Amino acid sequence: MSCVNKVILVGNLGADPQLRVTSSGRPLATFSVATSRNWQDDKGEWQQQTSWHRVVVWGERAQTVSDRMAKGHRVYVEGRLQSRSWEDERGQRRYLTEVHARRVFQLNAPLSADQAGEEVVSPDNGAVPDNGATPENGSEAMNDIPF
Repeated sequence: MSCVNKVILVGNLGADPQLRVTSSGRPLATFSVATSRNWQDDKGEWQQQTSWHRVVVWGERAQTVSDRMAKGHRVYVEGRLQSRSWEDERGQRRYLTEVHARRVFQLNAPLSADQAGEEVVSPDNGAVPDNGATPENGSEAMNDIPF
């Protein structure tokens, strides 16, 4: 029996992506995505619940995300969940669950007019379309994540 670890999010960036470079020289971008659900309660009043998700993007895709996306942009994120834990400076065990993105698509207008209609494709077929396109089917491996 096989296992599946796949996450798909469609939401809005909560802040501009933060780009860093690891000690080995590999780019890493992190950002938060807000997803919301709306429903009517028993009284017929509309309610909304927002969830926040931490997303990590590696390699060339990290640079592209950092260059092209900003707070408030609507995005499609596809990846896998990864949890990690550590001990903080007070000796308490801390836990974090992140989405390690294989694909990130911008679903609204690009940051500048000169990027309109352009599509950036990373070497492993991940793309950030600027024209509102939907994700294409395909697979790619991210076996070199350091934790």
